[in-house]
Amino acid sequence: MMNMTPVVKQLLIINIIFFIGSQLVPVSYEYFSLFYPESNNFRIWQVLTHMFMHAPWPNFAHILFNMFALYSFGSALEHFWGGKKFLFFYISCGLGAALLHTAVNYLQIQSILDSVSNLNLSKSDLHLILNADYSSLFDSNGKMIQSEIATILNNAHCTQEQFNSLAQVSVITRSPVLGASGAIYGLMTAFAFMFPNAQLGLMFIPIPIKAKYFVPGILAVDLFLGFKGSSLFGSGGTGIAHFAHVGGALAGYLMMLYWKKNQFNKNRWN
Repeated sequence: MMNMTPVVKQLLIINIIFFIGSQLVPVSYEYFSLFYPESNNFRIWQVLTHMFMHAPWPNFAHILFNMFALYSFGSALEHFWGGKKFLFFYISCGLGAALLHTAVNYLQIQSILDSVSNLNLSKSDLHLILNADYSSLFDSNGKMIQSEIATILNNAHCTQEQFNSLAQVSVITRSPVLGASGAIYGLMTAFAFMFPNAQLGLMFIPIPIKAKYFVPGILAVDLFLGFKGSSLFGSGGTGIAHFAHVGGALAGYLMMLYWKKNQFNKNRWN
């Protein structure tokens, strides 16, 4: 078993500190998870900090699987690349995950908003609606409570179908993404690129599989589970967080292609 390398060790410590801290200060999830840019909770630093946040206790599997994968794949890569090159790759994959996740959210939100464009809502009205907690708009009898949003929707003659669409957009806007999963998928992609014939396996797969088959397979399985609302190496409760995993893997793949073309993958950064 390969010894843990310095940068991998530091990343593990940072993730654990973030995890413990977020359990002690739950409001940190609002500040450090990644929210859609139109969300009132969005902060620019979340593009970086979200990859150090993980699902709250008792969902310990999220951080456990991510950190195990970081140690397993990251140590091998850092050993060959050097610490600086490894860290650059890791952060870049995490940023790629955030970019694709946000882009997919944007496309989905715009598609839904186009379907209700006849409501002629102003930009400020849309912002208010996107950030609304729709569960708080109704009383115990299911009747809409008089509020600014209720007034806006009534004046726009919003139908039930349009209301459902706006509620869906609100869920997307207000749902954060968090975890090292995108960066981890980038590491797995790089590992398969460099060591395609290395034998890998999971505890529930008794037969070792070559990395060049294992990584694409695990990505395909995670995509499937992501659509179902769960995943292997990260949270996918909204059914769309799996695109963060794809973004990390895609960023890793493109970087490995570029480095191979330029023989850059043979150089260490020390």
